[in-house]
Amino acid sequence: MTKINQEFGIEPMLTKEGCEARRARLWNLLGKSWILPEIVLSDPIHLRYFANFHVEPFHLGADFGGVLILRSNGENILISDTRLPAPTKQCHVDQHISLSWYDGQSPGKGPRRTFLTKEVQKYAPRIDDGLLAPNAGLLYDTITQMRRQKDSDEITLLKKCMKLGEIGHAWALQHVQAGMTELDVYLGIFQAVAQHEGSAQVLYGDFAVSPGSARRGGPPTRQVLQNGDMLILDFSVVHFGYRCDFTNTIVVGGHPTADQMRLYDACTAAMQAGEAELRANAECQRVYDAVAGKLQEYGLQDYFPHHAGHGLGIQHPETPYFVKASSETLLAGDVVTLEPGVYVDGIGGIRIEHNYLITDAGFERLSNHEIKLV
Repeated sequence: MTKINQEFGIEPMLTKEGCEARRARLWNLLGKSWILPEIVLSDPIHLRYFANFHVEPFHLGADFGGVLILRSNGENILISDTRLPAPTKQCHVDQHISLSWYDGQSPGKGPRRTFLTKEVQKYAPRIDDGLLAPNAGLLYDTITQMRRQKDSDEITLLKKCMKLGEIGHAWALQHVQAGMTELDVYLGIFQAVAQHEGSAQVLYGDFAVSPGSARRGGPPTRQVLQNGDMLILDFSVVHFGYRCDFTNTIVVGGHPTADQMRLYDACTAAMQAGEAELRANAECQRVYDAVAGKLQEYGLQDYFPHHAGHGLGIQHPETPYFVKASSETLLAGDVVTLEPGVYVDGIGGIRIEHNYLITDAGFERLSNHEIKLV
């Protein structure tokens, strides 16, 4: 087990074996269609996925990163500058070249990216970035398809995200009350998650009172919560670049009306209908139709304006998508969400959501927060 970095409290969890397997799989999938002896990648997502290289957003180097060179002979080289946090030094590559761009005592040596160019060209003289290479579309399409079927080290990391998200939702059920602001709720959830983990965590999403169709979510504001408000909490915790995304809606004050309970019953029934369709080789259209069809049974189809769920992992959202005109099929290893929601003026808006790992037999639910109005 990698030691936790004392500066940030971050334990890089993508394994050396996982990174090596993904790099080998990429070359195998590209085959003879890739005509160059190198692949050059600088997208932070790709550096994380193939090399366990991640710069936390709280660090001054967050907007930069590095350049990863994959060579057809199996060699891999990562080039970065020295002003990056300690966890980046725990990347899984054959060679990590760290160049001094700025030492704090003399002027920086030009823009960071161009500073690395000469070093990159020593190892990949014909291309500066995968985006500029021949068949760049093939490269990026291949990586996107690869990322759908999560490896075991990715699942471990996603489960860690889920645990942190569950802590935030549990805090909300215990503490949300009239007189608080939406911002108070966000800060309370953030503090609960950060205190548990022992370090700041990226936390984003919807922390919004929904009166109905006019507001289905949004970032927290100074709006004061009142008894009877329907507060949508649809947030993600990001840990080492991977993220959860699940939702509960709370009726402030704990006394939902009969109409609010009807919306809740419809959404829970719709989620169960969607779950019944989750399995490898199932058409995503069937999943959407199951969710939407159950809401139609409740007469709420006109109040369901968005997708029924989506893929999740390094990005949010990512393929596949449960939408009206889906053409995708579920794969074993997909991590997806189901999130039925309805927004009725005069009653309020509700959305609930769980996260799932797709298997050949069905699914494993990854999120285990409590979904309830009170």
